[in-house]
Amino acid sequence: MPIVAQSTETTDWVSRFADEVIEESERRAPGKPVVVASGLSPSGPIHLGNLREVMTPHLVADEIRRRGHQVRHLISWDDYDRYRKVPEGIDGVDKKAWAEHIGKPLTSVPAPKGSSHPNWAEHFKAAMVESLAELGVEFDGISQTAQYTSGVYREQILHAIRHRADIDAILDQYRTKKAPAKKQQQKPLDEAELEAAEGSGAASEDDGSSGSAGYFPYKPYCGNCEKDLTTVTSYDDDSTELTYTCTACAFSETVRLNEFNRGKLVWKVDWPMRWAYEGVIFEPSGVDHSSPGSSFQVGGQIVGIFGGKQPIGPMYAFVGISGMAKMSSSRGGVPTPGDALKIMEPQLLRWLYARRRPNQSFKIAFDQEIQRLYDEWDKLDAKVADGSALPADVAAHSRAVRTAGGELPRTPRPLPYRTLASVADITAGHEDQALRILSELDPTHPIGALDEARPRYDKAEAWINTHVPADQRTIVRDEPDAELLKSLDEQALGSLRLLLDGLASHWSLDGLTHLVYGVPKVQAGFPADATPKELPPEIKTAQRTFFALLYHLLVGRDTGPRLPTLLLAVGQERVRALLGD
Repeated sequence: MPIVAQSTETTDWVSRFADEVIEESERRAPGKPVVVASGLSPSGPIHLGNLREVMTPHLVADEIRRRGHQVRHLISWDDYDRYRKVPEGIDGVDKKAWAEHIGKPLTSVPAPKGSSHPNWAEHFKAAMVESLAELGVEFDGISQTAQYTSGVYREQILHAIRHRADIDAILDQYRTKKAPAKKQQQKPLDEAELEAAEGSGAASEDDGSSGSAGYFPYKPYCGNCEKDLTTVTSYDDDSTELTYTCTACAFSETVRLNEFNRGKLVWKVDWPMRWAYEGVIFEPSGVDHSSPGSSFQVGGQIVGIFGGKQPIGPMYAFVGISGMAKMSSSRGGVPTPGDALKIMEPQLLRWLYARRRPNQSFKIAFDQEIQRLYDEWDKLDAKVADGSALPADVAAHSRAVRTAGGELPRTPRPLPYRTLASVADITAGHEDQALRILSELDPTHPIGALDEARPRYDKAEAWINTHVPADQRTIVRDEPDAELLKSLDEQALGSLRLLLDGLASHWSLDGLTHLVYGVPKVQAGFPADATPKELPPEIKTAQRTFFALLYHLLVGRDTGPRLPTLLLAVGQERVRALLGD
């Protein structure tokens, strides 16, 4: 048995859960690998809210690995769930045509047109698998289609049916209670907790059905139309002979359940069955599972029927997107991990999940806020490097940049994201121009190739091209604004002269920053390096006026990229021409 070493990251939520999970695993299954689990339903794009379902156990599993323990992180792909409805906004999907498949297993639904994948579930699963690889998430994937159709769960199904009266009694404790107020749902498996068929009058998928055979915690998929709009009409416990009819196509058949593999346990029974079968010690779930009658609460009682115990199950809070409403995997247009990884490095995305406790909500920025997040991340990176970061911040940083398997690939020269975005904006895809500007940022340590700034440069360029509206893009003037230049008073002309006279000697990012902020100070009779505390409030007004003038002369707007970056991007010759030199 491995020695439980104290983690080097002793102050964060991940370590505390790792302590608890290791202790519980040794109590339940001494000497065996620790099992943590996630569940994802590929019913549509797997979004950033679903990612918390994976990142929470991943971070805990990774901490356990760092301590020298064996651990398995299971991801159950709930691809044998029913196809509930056609998501909005999916390319290659005609809503009317795909509505014909509602009620079938997700793996029996065709993939969107143009997809290289064999079915709907595999199409959406593939994108998530690719993102998890980039994020450094190590996991064992389990297809529930494969588990059910190969008969892996046959004994568990028969056991559940033999104990259907006990299961029904547990569920009945909650059926008579007042329904709880609806809460935000996060766990993708909650798809299965919604009604089995919209407007079809079918029984609720989460509890099971009550037909002429009484309560039944199992749903056959129809042998004719493949849909789960079936009702069990009779069952014989001795022979396991089961008869069902399909309300969709009127098909009926009798099968022996001890050799039949085309159906599944209803969700509120399926989930605890898997806890017991896999020996799960840790699995988080969304905030909706804290309510009476929810799957996690009910599952905690049903799991005993299968001889298992409920996992340690922290509730995780909402993950939002700047400016967007609640995410739902059955709707189109919600950002996925792949979307986030197009505009941010995996370290930043990992950090966003690692630095907040599971019960704390947070937002992921696709707007201008991403620049501030990157500034915050770079400051943390510097503090960790010089030893001034707080222990909890060091822990979150460590979990972001590396796993137990090693460091994640990173940008060799992590230049400021906002600078890279401005350069990508101004150069509009011209890499030679981008390299020229970036090489002038720090003349004492010039960048020699664009690859030194990658992949961060590529992420910033993707953000500019996909998330900044066209009317906010930067277009440098072709010709000087002669009319504006003629209208300037002596004060404004003097400020331009001070700037132009200092360009050559300040031609670097730091130098130009000092210069543009210093011009209004010098004009007011103060040293260029005077601090804000040494200056009257009106200097800030003078600076804003000067900056607005420069933006108008360079790009024809009141605002734009940071002026030092903009000046470097435009180049000395063109700056002089546009400012009337």
